[in-house]
Amino acid sequence: MLTDQASPGGVIVSLVPVALWVIALLCAAIAILRGPRPITFSFVVDRLLRYILVFPLGVQGLWAFFGHVFMPEESATSIGWEPSPFQYEVGVANLGIGLASLYAAFKGFQARAAVAVVATCFLGGAGIGHLRDIAMGDNLAPGNAGPILYTDFLTPIAVLVLLLMSPRSKARSARGDSAEAKLAERIEEAIEASPHPRIEDELEKARKAMHDSFKAGPTPEVLPPVARTSAGRSAKSPRRNGPPDRPKT
Repeated sequence: MLTDQASPGGVIVSLVPVALWVIALLCAAIAILRGPRPITFSFVVDRLLRYILVFPLGVQGLWAFFGHVFMPEESATSIGWEPSPFQYEVGVANLGIGLASLYAAFKGFQARAAVAVVATCFLGGAGIGHLRDIAMGDNLAPGNAGPILYTDFLTPIAVLVLLLMSPRSKARSARGDSAEAKLAERIEEAIEASPHPRIEDELEKARKAMHDSFKAGPTPEVLPPVARTSAGRSAKSPRRNGPPDRPKT
C-alpha cells in the first residue's frame, strides 16, 4: 500500500479541500456583508449554499477530474492506491458533479436539490470507501485518511442542511405559477369549445334589418326630436332670401 504522506501530491491533496472550504466561507461572508440591509436569514442561507456549491463541490470536482484523468499516477499515489484505468471514470464523474454544482449555485431550489442528491451519493459513498480502506487495509494516505475524508461527509451534509433551512417561497411560487398556467389553459380550452356567432350570421341579421326598414319607409318617429323641430320651424316661417320690406310712409 502506497502511503507517502510527504510527497507533493499528498501535501496538495491535504490542502486543497481545506482551502476551498475556507474560500467558500470567506466569499459568503463578504457577500453577506455587502448585501442588502437588513440582512435576512434566507439571504445568509442562499449565499452559504451558493459558495459551497461553487468551491467545495464545483471547483473541487473539476480539480478531482483533472487529477484522475491527466495525472492518474500522482492521484493514485496520494490516495494510497495503485494506478487504475477506473480512475478515468471517477474523473469524468467528478467533472459532471463539478459542472452541475457551478450551474446550480446560481439557480433555484430544484437545481440545488438535484445536485445535493448526486453529491451525497457520490461523496458519501467515497467517504465510506475511505473508512473501509482504513479499517481493512490500514491505509492512512493523505488522500484517503486526510482532510478529504472529512469533507466527503461534511460537504453534502452542509448542503442538505442548508437546503432544509432555505425558504420554500420560490418553490411554492413556481407551483402556484404552474397551477395558474393550467387554469388559464383550461379557460382557453373552454372558450374555444363554446360556440361563437359567425360573422356571416351577423351580416345576415343586419341585412334583414336594413331591408325591413327600407320596406316600411321613413316615419316621423324615426327622425330624432331635433330634426322634427327644425323641420317644423322651417315649414312655418320660411326664410326670406331678399331684403326686408321698407315701411310705408
